[in-house]
Order: sequence, then structure tokens, then C-alpha cells
Amino acid sequence: QVQLVESGGGLVQAGGSLRLSCVASGISFSINDMGWYRQAPGRQRELVASIYRSSGTTNYADSVKGRFTISRDNAKNTVYLQMNSLKPEDTGVYYCNVNVKTLAHIPYTYWGQGTQVTVSS
Repeated sequence: QVQLVESGGGLVQAGGSLRLSCVASGISFSINDMGWYRQAPGRQRELVASIYRSSGTTNYADSVKGRFTISRDNAKNTVYLQMNSLKPEDTGVYYCNVNVKTLAHIPYTYWGQGTQVTVSS
């Protein structure tokens, strides 16, 4: 079965750092990109960062540019999110995301269960 196992969340003081990891297993289809989304209470889920498996090209939300860095280890099907200079507004549930294509080129998205990140002021 497909599993996206997330780790690294927790409670941190403003200005601190955390590194999130997501290990994907059981995925047979070609992975197009991997990334992280987050959802704060009362808000819509938003893209934080993504990275293409092949090219390594990255994309970041404006609110995290210069503070967060996404990376991946293709051999391990793992994506990381290094979060520095954390702010209280970064608080939320962070979800790992993996986009694949079937043999018929039909896109499909896998989601992790989420990991809580809480930044205190």
C-alpha cells in the first residue's frame, strides 16, 4: 500500500527552526513532483513549497521565500522541508504531497496524514 510518512513537526519558539521529512513508499507510478501544503485553523489549505523530481525546480509561497528550503532524495523517495526563522503565522498542519501519473497519463495525488507545527511568540 502507498504510505507517506511525515516526521519533524513539533512546538518551537518564534525564530527557531524545524525540518520536516516525508518518506513515500509503495508508489509504482512515475512521480512528477513532491511538496508540502499547510492548513491553519479557519483557513484554506495552501501550497508551501514543491519540487519537481526530475529537474529539481522549486516553487515557494511568497510568505516563506528566503526562510524555507525544500529538497528531495529521489533514491529514497523522500522530500524535506527545512524551516528557518519560524513565525507564529507558520503554525498549522503540514501535509506531504506527491503527484503522479498513471500509464494512461491520468494524474493522481497522494497525501500524508499531516504533522502539526506550532510556533509560539
